[in-house]
Amino acid sequence: MVFIFKPGVSVFIVIPKNQPNISVIIPTYNRAHTLPRALESVLAQTLPPVEIIVINDGSTDDTKNVLANYPGLIFVDKKNVGVSAARNRGIEKAQGKWIAFLDSDDEWLPNKLEKQWTAICDNDKLICHTDEIWIRNGKRVNPMKKHQKFGGFIYEKCLPLCVISPSSVMIHKSVFDDIGVFDESLEVCEDYDLWLRICSKYPVLFLDELLIVKYGGHVDQLSGKHWGMDRFRVRAMEKMLDSDELNEGQRKATIEMFIEKCEIIISGMKKHGKDKEALEWEEKLNLYDIHS
Repeated sequence: MVFIFKPGVSVFIVIPKNQPNISVIIPTYNRAHTLPRALESVLAQTLPPVEIIVINDGSTDDTKNVLANYPGLIFVDKKNVGVSAARNRGIEKAQGKWIAFLDSDDEWLPNKLEKQWTAICDNDKLICHTDEIWIRNGKRVNPMKKHQKFGGFIYEKCLPLCVISPSSVMIHKSVFDDIGVFDESLEVCEDYDLWLRICSKYPVLFLDELLIVKYGGHVDQLSGKHWGMDRFRVRAMEKMLDSDELNEGQRKATIEMFIEKCEIIISGMKKHGKDKEALEWEEKLNLYDIHS
């Protein structure tokens, strides 16, 4: 028996026992204008979750009033610390065995959860992601080749940039018990860091269907607030190199990408007259002695 929540309506429906125990986690910060779209896309799922957890990361807009229209969801109000802490709070609170994230500016197609669960049952994987539709500044755009999605053991393919969207994944909660949660010290690329840790150990199921809509181009997008995103990716790779989690092939690929990213950063700093900062990054390469 599952409680389905819609604004002003309380409905109980019976769900077959073989269906999953999914907790949906939606972190949000000052997204009152897009949050209803995200919530409605969860409520419209053909396979309903057992709970929807919204983590309000210290919003100062009309978010609380928006959430008041959805009495059935679980609402956690916290001070603004960042999306990693918000997601981690949701993971901690979740009662489901499976976790599905949804960014508050994205939305799911109605059969997203059902399609993923069917694929997981057929393939016996602990993490599944899907293909996606991109909307930038109100217009649909095609992802570039470098954004191509993959399944299987994809650690090496995760090194250049983030190839898994948080809004697309379904993850068994035991994975977080094993590899940890989001790194709250990273202002951005926190998902890139998590996927490296997960994909170094687990095969990933990729469902080649357009099941989410990702919206970009808006002024409050996190990726637009920080220059030099590769700086944060390098930090994530440093963590992997300092760990004992990589096999020989993974370590070699990480070192190669580490060098490539550092050289890009150094070149950019020198171009903009930041010679002191460039020197510090050159010393980082020497510190890890990764050229040997």
